[in-house]
Amino acid sequence: MHLEKLNTNTNIVKVLKDLDVDAGGINILSAKSQMHLILVKDLHVGAANILKQDALSVGADLAVPRGTVLAKTPRVDCLLIATKSQMQKLSKKELAQPFGLKELAKKLSEIINVKKSKDVEIMGVINANDDSFFSGSRFSEVDAVTKIERMIEDGAKIIDIGGVSSAPNSQIVGVEEELKRVEGIYKLIYEHKLYEKVKFSADTYEPEVAKRAVESGFNIINDITGLQNDELCKIIASYDAQAVLMHMQGNPQTMQQNPKYESVLDDVYKFFKVRIQKAESFGVKDIILDVGIGFGKTLEHNISLIKNLEHFLTLEKPLLVGASRKSMINKIYPCEVDERLAGSLEIHMEAVRNGASVIRVHDVKEHAQALAVHTALNF
Repeated sequence: MHLEKLNTNTNIVKVLKDLDVDAGGINILSAKSQMHLILVKDLHVGAANILKQDALSVGADLAVPRGTVLAKTPRVDCLLIATKSQMQKLSKKELAQPFGLKELAKKLSEIINVKKSKDVEIMGVINANDDSFFSGSRFSEVDAVTKIERMIEDGAKIIDIGGVSSAPNSQIVGVEEELKRVEGIYKLIYEHKLYEKVKFSADTYEPEVAKRAVESGFNIINDITGLQNDELCKIIASYDAQAVLMHMQGNPQTMQQNPKYESVLDDVYKFFKVRIQKAESFGVKDIILDVGIGFGKTLEHNISLIKNLEHFLTLEKPLLVGASRKSMINKIYPCEVDERLAGSLEIHMEAVRNGASVIRVHDVKEHAQALAVHTALNF
């Protein structure tokens, strides 16, 4: 006899199948193996006391502030510690309870039913402007097709092309200048029918540029303003294109001037709910959510978003993360932009582990390799 201690990231379903456990047993046991930590904020103190007892009755637990049992404060924050199986039982119990616990039960059910995608797409970045923060992403029309074909060969499933820098304090550019920068490559993509090989994304928030892109075979409009412009919503809907809806606090010229949130997770979540509703009201059907790493966030905000991506999966939209070579890496380990590949790989693999379906990167081949190894280790 010998023992093997399994890692918490082990694919428990695969282990159970290898043991030849019956299908019903796999469902039950896998649910018992998945531990969840759920922070419940601003809960009625009466609800907290009920939830504490109900959690204990199903084998889970609820961490509450001192004095909760005596109702010293009307509302409290709590931490629910439970397996998936315990959450299933608890969510049923709370449906019959007062003090807002019925709503909590519904949210627990949403969390339980969230599924992470195993199919992750790499989005390669190409910039048609001279002031993009990473020079390696820039191109000229002479080598544009070669650069795109190399990215496809290296493993990119999407190519994201932008003509305006959105880095902090970047220069404001008008729509005419943006069109001037990108229309040449749009024409090359169309003439070479590159859109038949891979999906193309236009990194723009200008309706006129977006229209030119979809007419050139682009499938996706990547909007850093989160579909703020009604006309852009109309164009995306009319061409049945996919939209990347990103969160940004402020604009590129102001976003890093002391960004603040009540709760970065809740604030970004609420923003997404409002903008999804708006987009769908215009007929936009296919939406990807981008939490906007580095767009009006401190290092702590960025780390929190990466570590808690699952929080946004209940919105039932694919998640995109783009942290490639960004300054958050420099804040953790001081280095220049061209020295941030290793940090980019680690952030993006953590994002995939936590639910990202698309990673937006400058270094396609290296990310394709890392993703292949990550998948082999985790699925």
